[in-house]
Amino acid sequence: MKTLYKSLLVIAIAALTLPVSAQKKKKNAENLSDRQFWLQQMDKMVKPVLYNLAKDSLRIAMPQVTSIHIDNKEHRIKVQYVEVLGRVLSGIAPWLQLEDGDAEEIALRKQYREWVLQGLKNSLDSNAKDFMNYDIGGQQLVDASYVALALIRAPWIWEHLDAKNQSLMMKSIVTTRKFKPVFSNWLLFSAMNEAFLAKFGYSWDPMRVDYALQQMEQWYVGDGMYKDGSTYAFDYYNSYVIHPYLAKIAEIIGTRVKDYNSMFEKIRKRNERYAIIQERLINTDGTYPATGRSIVYRGGAFHHLADMAYRKALPKQLSPEQVRCALTAVIKKTLESPGTYKNGWLTIGLYGSQPDLGDFYNNQGSPYICTNIFLPLGLPASDPFWSNPPAKWSAQRIWTGEDFPNDHSADLR
Repeated sequence: MKTLYKSLLVIAIAALTLPVSAQKKKKNAENLSDRQFWLQQMDKMVKPVLYNLAKDSLRIAMPQVTSIHIDNKEHRIKVQYVEVLGRVLSGIAPWLQLEDGDAEEIALRKQYREWVLQGLKNSLDSNAKDFMNYDIGGQQLVDASYVALALIRAPWIWEHLDAKNQSLMMKSIVTTRKFKPVFSNWLLFSAMNEAFLAKFGYSWDPMRVDYALQQMEQWYVGDGMYKDGSTYAFDYYNSYVIHPYLAKIAEIIGTRVKDYNSMFEKIRKRNERYAIIQERLINTDGTYPATGRSIVYRGGAFHHLADMAYRKALPKQLSPEQVRCALTAVIKKTLESPGTYKNGWLTIGLYGSQPDLGDFYNNQGSPYICTNIFLPLGLPASDPFWSNPPAKWSAQRIWTGEDFPNDHSADLR
């Protein structure tokens, strides 16, 4: 009886203290700086992926969830591992590259660097449980390009891989040349893989790059936006892929050949115009139009705006601090629903778990492209993006009655 009484007393005390702990946790969260909040959210999102890959247990731990609209469930599960690897790394690569931060951030980065290096080695080891084959279908062309993009954004990773694993990674990416890209933004995936080879001193195919660049120029429709293939679609693929990929390809290829100088200048101006449009799409509460395919990529819809901020390429109309605040609002809105995660893994949805929003190609790895909203973490804490005081973004200023400059399209052909 005495033991039972003690047990009940412990439970009662615990019950009383839980709300206090919850309140304290909430209060601590409210006191976080924007950078601390971004780091917290990034860590929560990517830790299950990179921790398990480093332990050679990703295939064991990662759910085999696919869209309810899936076209080929078995195949989509097979490719989800390279898919999640590329998407996670492409978003956190600039932060991994950085040598800056307080003691807590430096320790966190050190841990992630260790996980990434070991995880990549496991993914390239044919004897490991988490070995990743880049030769099992066209989707691997897409996924290899995100791995390539990550290594381009974070040369530190490449430089700290041993020669054997560098060679294995290069061969894995080259393997995807066998897959014919879809006549769409997929042309840029082929071009990015070649840009990776060019950057790290391997033989690259100028024709794959040229074809992508020339075709995208044909698909430019105006006001900073491109068609994604033969027809125009009002979705976020100009941000998910087209603008960030064109910017990075131009940066690398522009140092090797001068044939595209005039085209690259157009690309730069179009990047600026589309960044202005993207910032104006973010509503006062961090919501944005939920239109077009791949909407379950959440904050990945602002890959381009985040990339422009990270590269310090924002147009004069956008201050770094207003973009920070706008993107922070997007992060909060897209991750605040209790249904955003299930057992620590991202669900398919925009605001929580919304299975019907999924597309026929979505698997458990697909939503992790949203890590690309975290690109500005590659800027040091002292950068104006982080250090300047908070500022209203366009929607907030307009919808609180402030006088504000109007917006006009730009002819950038």
